[in-house]
Amino acid sequence: MPILALDTSSDACSASVLTTTACFTEFEMTPRAHTQLILPMVESVLKQASLRLVDIDAIAFGRGPGAFTGLRIATGVAQGLALAADKPVLPISTLAALAQQAYQQRQASKFLVALDARMGEVYWGKYAVVAGQLQLLGEEQVLSPSAIELPASADWVAVGNGWSAYPELAEHAAPLLTASYPDWLPSAEFIAQLAWQDYQAGKALPAQQAQPIYLRNKIAQTTQERLASKAN
Repeated sequence: MPILALDTSSDACSASVLTTTACFTEFEMTPRAHTQLILPMVESVLKQASLRLVDIDAIAFGRGPGAFTGLRIATGVAQGLALAADKPVLPISTLAALAQQAYQQRQASKFLVALDARMGEVYWGKYAVVAGQLQLLGEEQVLSPSAIELPASADWVAVGNGWSAYPELAEHAAPLLTASYPDWLPSAEFIAQLAWQDYQAGKALPAQQAQPIYLRNKIAQTTQERLASKAN
């Protein structure tokens, strides 16, 4: 069952190998160094697990939402490795990975996940554990903190650096929260856990179908728009 997972969607860079008996993970806060570190991390976790790339059943990656460049790196590396080893891929939500971490490490069951999307917005998702597995409630979104519709019920856990980036969101949600982890970033360790569930459910894809999820359709202004803005 070995699953190789990697993530470069945020300032953190990570790789992980999940086997039937253990999970081997490399995780570093490395802004703007993902391209230099991700392949050595992959080699390291494979070596720790005493495995070769051909021994892996599938390759998972953080498909977003997250930083545009980081998502392209993760997708490209995962696709390249999968094509080289003739393995399928498993695109995994970075928001879901954060909820999975809180579920595994804090035994919580309801999660409000917010990642800093910059430009005054957050990537947002609500999750709950149902029959032992994480489920998305509604849809993942990118929106301003003031536009977030908080749940009516209480007993939620706040996860992700969007909570520290926008203190007003944390203040508004405080009556609903039982705990908060406002500095967490996605990790390949928990992407691997979710990927194993997807692999068991037959959701693996051919490597050619690896695609990132941006949520924000407008990543940046076009050159023409910037020139027009300066002219006005």
